[in-house]
Amino acid sequence: MAFPRRDKEVSPFVAARQIDEQITFVRNDFEVNGTIFKILENSVIVEISEEDADKIGAASNLTVVAHKNYSIV
Repeated sequence: MAFPRRDKEVSPFVAARQIDEQITFVRNDFEVNGTIFKILENSVIVEISEEDADKIGAASNLTVVAHKNYSIV
């Protein structure tokens, strides 16, 4: 038996986000600028530079950032 999916309200901030939008966030005491690659329910996947990925210790140039932890450039 499958339960029906409940639709959650999306905040106006999240609803206004778009792919390729520039954002900034802080990780490991470094301010990082990036581009939204994919929008998820509670976070975004962000494409950052290889240099920034090395600074923050990320395994690749894609990282996940919660909606509450970034701001629009």
